[in-house]
Amino acid sequence: MTALPTISFEIFPPKTPQGDQAMDSMFEQLGSLRPAFWSVTYGADGSGQDRTLRLVERLIARDMPIAAHLTCVGATRDEVDALTRTWRDMGVGRIVALRGDMPGGGKWQPHDGGYQRASELVAALRQVADFDIAVAAYPEAHPDSPSPQADIDNLKAKQDAGAGTAITQYCFDTEAILRFRDRAVAAGITIPIIPGIMPIVNFASIVNFSARCGAAIPDWLAGQFEGLEGDPETAAMVAASVASEQCRTLIHEGFDSFHFYTLNKAPLSYAVCRYLGINPSIAEAA
Repeated sequence: MTALPTISFEIFPPKTPQGDQAMDSMFEQLGSLRPAFWSVTYGADGSGQDRTLRLVERLIARDMPIAAHLTCVGATRDEVDALTRTWRDMGVGRIVALRGDMPGGGKWQPHDGGYQRASELVAALRQVADFDIAVAAYPEAHPDSPSPQADIDNLKAKQDAGAGTAITQYCFDTEAILRFRDRAVAAGITIPIIPGIMPIVNFASIVNFSARCGAAIPDWLAGQFEGLEGDPETAAMVAASVASEQCRTLIHEGFDSFHFYTLNKAPLSYAVCRYLGINPSIAEAA
């Protein structure tokens, strides 16, 4: 019997009371699958940080495994280090260490006195505690990257600084993920690479977001959703099928873990996991 893949889910702190209430049902549904961890995104502004802290506290109260995001944006080294110690003292053992993006978009500007890049942040985290550190990887070039090779070199630097896992940006071109994996291995990258999977909740929104983050929308994918703007039920079925087939292909190619970008919407990620054979009874017995 083929072993089932390990799964994890990314969530973000809700901004409204309605979104906050909806988290409980998401915790129940996706939590029944016993994910390896829940990664919690981090806002660079003060209110975003407060929301992140509250969500982390909420997950800890439920005894749910957490990977707290930490970025280089908008803070000095001392401020980042202080938050790192806060995560440690709260019992957070996993960190997703990111350079981060500027609030509202725009060209990256390092903070005066702040960490300049993710590899510096990883090295600093290693000085605070023995965190399980995950970092980002980009099968398609990061928008700020001068070349695909620079992305590989950057990932190698993060590994050398102490990262233990790499989670990829979502990528709908599965062949691009496989090429990236092979180039990473050839460059001496030995840490596990976990594909990031984006079940498409809203195709128009994903098109807009992908244009900003450098993820390509293949013609075949656009064709799958053509004419479904007013048919959310069919669109959801197509989205679940696309993500499931991508996971199945990646499993066949040797990947054994997936990180789902849920957009705080449980049903599609849950459906994909069920398609892969992961269900609450199996998760409970594991």
